[in-house]
Amino acid sequence: MKREPRRPSDTVKIAFEEDFVVLPISAILPVHTLRKTVKASQKYRQITASVREVGLVEPPVVARDKSKSGTFLLLDGHLRIEILKDLGITEVECLISTDDEAFTYNKRISRLAAVQEHKMIRRAIERGVPEEKIAKALDINVQSVQRKVRLLDGICEEAVALLKDKPCPIGVFETLRKMKTLRQIEAAELLVNANNYSVAYISAILAGTPQSQLIDASKSKRLKGLTPEAMARMESELSRLQEAITSIQDSYGKDHLQLTVVKGYLAKLLGNGRIVRYLMTHRPEFVGEFQTIAEMTSTLPAELS
Repeated sequence: MKREPRRPSDTVKIAFEEDFVVLPISAILPVHTLRKTVKASQKYRQITASVREVGLVEPPVVARDKSKSGTFLLLDGHLRIEILKDLGITEVECLISTDDEAFTYNKRISRLAAVQEHKMIRRAIERGVPEEKIAKALDINVQSVQRKVRLLDGICEEAVALLKDKPCPIGVFETLRKMKTLRQIEAAELLVNANNYSVAYISAILAGTPQSQLIDASKSKRLKGLTPEAMARMESELSRLQEAITSIQDSYGKDHLQLTVVKGYLAKLLGNGRIVRYLMTHRPEFVGEFQTIAEMTSTLPAELS
C-alpha cells in the first residue's frame, strides 16, 4: 500500500536551533525593561550568588533579529542577562529560538517545592558539596541550609507524599513535627484541601490539635494570643470541620454527577415552549429556579466560585 506524501501542515517545526551559540551580551536586545525594585529582591541576590558560585545553569533564550543582522532579541532570561552585566561578564551561551514570540518560558516551569529543594540539597551533600558552597549558591546562611537538610526529620512518609510538590514554607514542617503520625496526615490533608500552606494556617491546626495527638503530650500548648478556652473551642471546631470535609469527599463525585444530569435535563425542559408555558401557568415559581440551575457554570457556592 502506497503511503500518502506528508502535507506541509503535518510537519513538525523545530522550536530551537540545534546548537548553543556564544554571543556577546552587547548584541542581545531585551524586549522589556526590568522594574527598578528587582535588584533589591531576594530572588535577584540568590540568582547572582548562584551564577557567581556555579555559573549559569539555564541559558537565556534569544531569537535572531530579522531587521538587523548580528543582533538578537532576548525572549527569556532578562534577569540573568542583567546579573551577567553586573558581574562584568561580556559573553553568554544562548539557546536560539526559531520563533520570535516573546513569552516567558519560566511561566511553564514549576518552581521547586520545599520537599524537592530538601532532596536536591541532600543529594548535593551526599556527593561531597560542602554546606558552605551550597549556602553561597543559594545566598543563604549555613544554618538555613542545615534547616533544609533536616526538613523531613520526624515527618511521616504519608504526609511527605501529600506535600511533596506543594509550596510549603519550612515552618509548616517544623510545626508538623510536633504532631503524631496520624495527626500529621490529617493536618497535611487539611492544608491540601484548603489550598493554604501558610505557617499561620498550620499553627491554627496545631492549636486545634488535642494534647493526646502531640509528640510531647505532657507539654502544654502555648500560642500567643490564645487562651486555653479559645484553644479548646478551636479543637472542637476543627474536629467538626474535618468530619464535614470527609463527608463531602465521600459523596462529592456522586453529587456532582447527579447535579450535572439534572442541569442537562432542566435545560432540555426549558427549551420546550409547551412545557415552559405550562409551568408559567401552573407553577410560575419553578421557572426561575429551574433557569438558575440550568445556567449554573459552577457547582461551588457563589462565595467560593
